[in-house]
Amino acid sequence: MNKLSKGKFAESSKLSALMIVASLLSMGSAISVIAQTSNANDAKIQAEVTKALNKKQFSGVQSTVSNGVVDLTGSVKVFADKEEADKRVRRIKDVAAVRNDIEVGSGETQVSDQELQQTIIKKISYDRVGYGTTAFNAIGVNVQNGVVTLSGTAYGPVDKSSAVADASYTPGVKDVVDEIQVDPVSPMDDRIRLAVFRAVYGFPSLNKYAIDPAKPIRISVQNGNVTLFGVVDSKADKDAAGIRANGVPGVFSVKNELQVAGQPAENK
Repeated sequence: MNKLSKGKFAESSKLSALMIVASLLSMGSAISVIAQTSNANDAKIQAEVTKALNKKQFSGVQSTVSNGVVDLTGSVKVFADKEEADKRVRRIKDVAAVRNDIEVGSGETQVSDQELQQTIIKKISYDRVGYGTTAFNAIGVNVQNGVVTLSGTAYGPVDKSSAVADASYTPGVKDVVDEIQVDPVSPMDDRIRLAVFRAVYGFPSLNKYAIDPAKPIRISVQNGNVTLFGVVDSKADKDAAGIRANGVPGVFSVKNELQVAGQPAENK
């Protein structure tokens, strides 16, 4: 390589090196700007989170924000407050995600699963009294390690939401799993529902089950198919309820899931 070529090569190498340095400096500036923007955005989100959780029930909750992700820690008294904190934060603009690690009832006296189950069953049983839908809600409650699973069927969305709220606001509940199915909206089903109610509760030996709202024969109707739930005093009462429901015009089928008090559940 001659001197001229060597000079051009050296000059080109210097230029390339300068371009690389300039590019790195530019990239560093861009990264710095992005970082500053992200920090400013996080600070804005943090301020909004603090404002959203400025309520007495969230006094034990702490929050941090990083790259738009909000971490919630600390404790609340009931599960409903944990859910509400989550909803409030998710509504904030520019929040990318929420990690909700809030503990429920931390440091308080623990309630046994059996106690929780009985408390929630009682709440749900009496909750819709006065609205005329109690006998049409067949909601099951199961509790394991403080986690409540709600199953079965509800007459409508309001009845379902009310049952979930009953569980969520019960002290000692750690989480609520909602598996309640809402009966389909149908004028035909509404007619059948009312007719089955009258046929069952209008029978002399069965009208006693209307006295206590917590112990009714529950009637679920889906597309003309009737299912009876609850606990009755005798096999005769169970059979009578099934026969009365089967006699209602328009009923396609009747599934008799009634249990007789003091007897083990029948295997299906």
